[in-house]
Amino acid sequence: MTGILRVKGVSNYGDNKKTSGGRGGRLYTSQNQKRGGNLLTLPEMKDNTASVRERIESAAKRSGRAAGDISLVAVSKFQPLEALYMALDCGITVFGENRVQERETKAAEWTERGAKWRMIGHLQRNKARKALELFDAIDSVDSFDLALYLDRVLIEKESPEPYPVMIEVNTSGEESKNGAAPDSAISLAEKIMSECPRLKFSGMMTIGPLVGGVSETRRSFALLRTLAEETCAKLGTDSPRLSMGMSGDFELAIEEGSTMVRVGTGIFGARQG
Repeated sequence: MTGILRVKGVSNYGDNKKTSGGRGGRLYTSQNQKRGGNLLTLPEMKDNTASVRERIESAAKRSGRAAGDISLVAVSKFQPLEALYMALDCGITVFGENRVQERETKAAEWTERGAKWRMIGHLQRNKARKALELFDAIDSVDSFDLALYLDRVLIEKESPEPYPVMIEVNTSGEESKNGAAPDSAISLAEKIMSECPRLKFSGMMTIGPLVGGVSETRRSFALLRTLAEETCAKLGTDSPRLSMGMSGDFELAIEEGSTMVRVGTGIFGARQG
């Protein structure tokens, strides 16, 4: 049985309040109020991160796997740089962003090395070129047209290494969600592998349903696992990575085979304002 999400409360900092304990004695000062949000203290974020990792480990054990088999992506959408620096101090090394423009703004001021950035939001073709410059991987490819365009840009840039992409699949069938239809996901993977030499098909991503409860959520995640297994069998690929599960359902996702979970609120706390 999955646990209940427990997230430490948020703290409102005044403009002059600070907390230390970061890398190299860095002082964190709140700038998040300008965005209408609230920033956790470093100890609170460490507690949240530890709790998420414990729950990942427990869910992994229930599915007969090790916690090391599951990657943690911190969803940093709308979070200020200060919060991301704190996440680094909590051991987070991979961030997921939903918008190219927001990632570009953060990149202009980001000073730390070693972090990896994944594009997890819907990607429009007119932002694709910039996305290749800003992200280490794109997890939301949902059409061959987009894949082909990405491949052509990489050829134009003479990129030496294949660029990792995931196929986003709409396993819930909800019209509000993006993603390839389940019945087209395997053929899309096949076309990427055969016709896009500068792309590396690395797995599939999905978002759990908004309604339907635990049973529908499990069905959605199990469907992606089945698609990945069928892709592996048909195309002779290594087992694709499965990016599924967010703050409210990542334990269910792990139990259904997820190898990558995307957690925002569970780490950064609830955004307010």
